[in-house]
Amino acid sequence: MEKPVALCLCLLLLAGCAASTLPGEPSPSPSEPTASPSPPDTPAQPSPSPSDPKDDVKGEVDLDAILQSFAAKTAEGFTPRAGFDKKQEGVAYGETAELEYYSNTTGATRKCIVYTPPGYDPSRTYPVLYLLHGIGGIHTEWLGGEPNNILSNLLAEGDAPPMIAVLPNIRAKQNDGVGGDIFGAESIAAFDNFINDLRDDLMPFIRENYSVSDKREETAVAGLSMGGREALFIAVSMPETFGFAGAFCPAPGLMSSNLGIPGQLDPSDMTLPEKYKRDMFILINAGNQDTVVGDSPLNYSGAFAANGVEHAYYSIDGGHGFDVWKNGLYWFAGCIFKRAESGN
Repeated sequence: MEKPVALCLCLLLLAGCAASTLPGEPSPSPSEPTASPSPPDTPAQPSPSPSDPKDDVKGEVDLDAILQSFAAKTAEGFTPRAGFDKKQEGVAYGETAELEYYSNTTGATRKCIVYTPPGYDPSRTYPVLYLLHGIGGIHTEWLGGEPNNILSNLLAEGDAPPMIAVLPNIRAKQNDGVGGDIFGAESIAAFDNFINDLRDDLMPFIRENYSVSDKREETAVAGLSMGGREALFIAVSMPETFGFAGAFCPAPGLMSSNLGIPGQLDPSDMTLPEKYKRDMFILINAGNQDTVVGDSPLNYSGAFAANGVEHAYYSIDGGHGFDVWKNGLYWFAGCIFKRAESGN
């Protein structure tokens, strides 16, 4: 059974915070970092209600409409439509291609997978989603989550616009394969370096080769575990570029030294400039039985709430795996690019 969930937006689906306690010490995972659950840096709670009249002005991302739509869609729970991740009769599906690009950041040729929606037309401009893997994966890991099926089914149901999705290798170093101590400082630093490869190499390559928008309200980033941690880091670091961020069971370490190295940010840094605080949609989810990342998703949510950043947070029954990650992608993809879709 799903636990009640706090939507951090001034309205609540709240009877208790879903992931405030998790069982026991986390067990090692072959593909993701482990960290002992720790108390939230700040308690998750609804963000303060807007009081300044300027807050009534809609930004590039219609946050109020998205949060209200998300709350309505999930009012009875977070179970997606039956077969959301399976091929359905009569539905057209997109195509995926593996590509190579040169990265000046790493000094090496790197790979990514690009999903194009059914009926892709190069003369049309599409919103773009960058979908990031975990610490033990490479650019192919998300294929295990059936993003083609999920995105194409959402499109067929009218629940998402056609979009391009890019699945990169976010281990940004010259030898970007899985090897050595994947939980060590060198490995973590390579993931934290991805933001430079993304900004300076991958995004320009995608724009040169695909008809993608360069508008922030048509650009999103999301990821699972370590990819979720990096998605949040990218969101707070590049709010002028990204209007949407999704973190599915995000890994620890962004705000602290849970992995034995200094965190990238202080809790006070988990924020956005005032102009973007109500102009970016952020979704964080967690698995109630996830003993790999512990309370990290809730901690990140708590930091955002304490800093006045409205966002959505929920948890469902499940561990550290695609049952929860796919669920996050389903709800996230069904919320993003709505103004791009309507043209408003």
